Amino acid sequence: MPPPRGADSYRAVLRTPGAVRFFVPAMLGRLSFGLLGPALVLSVTAAADSYAVVGAATAAYGATATVLAPARARLIDRHGLPRTLVPMAALAASGLLALAWLTWRPDPPAWSLIVLPALVGAAVPPLGPVTRTLWSRLFHDRDDLRRRAYSLDSVVEEAVFLAGPLLLAALLPFAPPAAGLAGAGLVLVCGSLLLAGAPWARALPPREPAGAAGGGPVPLRALLPAMSLSAALGLCLGSAALVHVAFAERHGDAGLLVWFEAVQTAGGVLGGLAYGAVLWRRRPVTRLVGLGLGVGAATALAAAAPGPVVLCAVLFAAGALATPAITTAYLAADGAAGPGAATRAGTWVNTAFNAGSSAGGAAAGVLVTLVAPAQGYLVAALPLLAVPLAVAGAAHSQRKRRAASAPPTTAHTRGTANAARGGREPSASTARRPSPSAVIGSTDDTASSGPGNALTGKSTPPSPSSRT
Repeated sequence: MPPPRGADSYRAVLRTPGAVRFFVPAMLGRLSFGLLGPALVLSVTAAADSYAVVGAATAAYGATATVLAPARARLIDRHGLPRTLVPMAALAASGLLALAWLTWRPDPPAWSLIVLPALVGAAVPPLGPVTRTLWSRLFHDRDDLRRRAYSLDSVVEEAVFLAGPLLLAALLPFAPPAAGLAGAGLVLVCGSLLLAGAPWARALPPREPAGAAGGGPVPLRALLPAMSLSAALGLCLGSAALVHVAFAERHGDAGLLVWFEAVQTAGGVLGGLAYGAVLWRRRPVTRLVGLGLGVGAATALAAAAPGPVVLCAVLFAAGALATPAITTAYLAADGAAGPGAATRAGTWVNTAFNAGSSAGGAAAGVLVTLVAPAQGYLVAALPLLAVPLAVAGAAHSQRKRRAASAPPTTAHTRGTANAARGGREPSASTARRPSPSAVIGSTDDTASSGPGNALTGKSTPPSPSSRT
């Protein structure tokens, strides 16, 4: 039966038994992240009236959430979802409720406004990587549906992250910003509880005995292309987001920023849906290189935008390529992950993106005070013009080295060696036809795993314990 196409493909994903039972709770839990960011900034600003404290609070949350994400993912891979997801969410929600209470009070201690966000970031569950792990298990034998599921996941995540600030804006006329923190904690716990109780989550066993040291190995060298490109994507988008603010102010209307964000999100939604509906032949890393270059080129093109209308058109194109690029980075990580390491592999890619985005935002904060927005867009584009070319060049070098070091295995070579030892030289017909053992040996040598495979996008033939 031919694979489903277009809208039918996404209906096929959602109609798969058990898919909606974990997808909807996962998105409900991820709505908390869309609420948390702006609520944290507004709450701490109202409580401390100090941009230094606000910056320290957001940096503390981002640092612990990013640095400790692989450790949290390792716990999930080791012990399973039901035993880890709910305690993490409960701990993070407790921190959010405590922070909401503190920011509601007058004159809270400044140190508490920094420590509590750090504790929340340390405990917040990696709902995105967990969801993609479940998609991977659900469609382990259907590459087409797994790719569409990843695209759908990225598209809905874009919409959810946009909905969070809109919900907070609707709440603010009736409640202080601290209510957004409390709401984020409530949504996080509800989503995590429902996700942990979903059939596919309960059926997902730990990938090792509880007393062992950890799950299957995380092949960081194999993940390096996806991680480096994901970091470059975060660096580009994170820095460009602040350049948008400078562009809007340069044109006399800071409210334009809302339109810039909305148009880029709309491009991401449509681009992600279109990307998932296409049956791609290229390997994920190869596609990721091309998509990264496309986002970099679109960001550089923004430097030539004479006004907001043209910039909106450019940002729509950038968003239409950025969401597929994020999707492909997770697909590449899923293909490179070892047994029992799926959640951690996706978390490493997610961590790389978040670290790049944070670094890009911090660098752009200085950049926009020194140069005009046009030059800011050019600088923001540099990572996605340089890193994809470096990854492609490394892949080419790996292929050349492997081709040069591959031992000769044909029957003609073996016959020549026999003749040198006094044996009989094979006939022409025998020399042109390798023996079965030679074919097997050549295939194993070409498809063996290692860093070269990760860079070229090639993978080993599937074994009973591996995912395709």
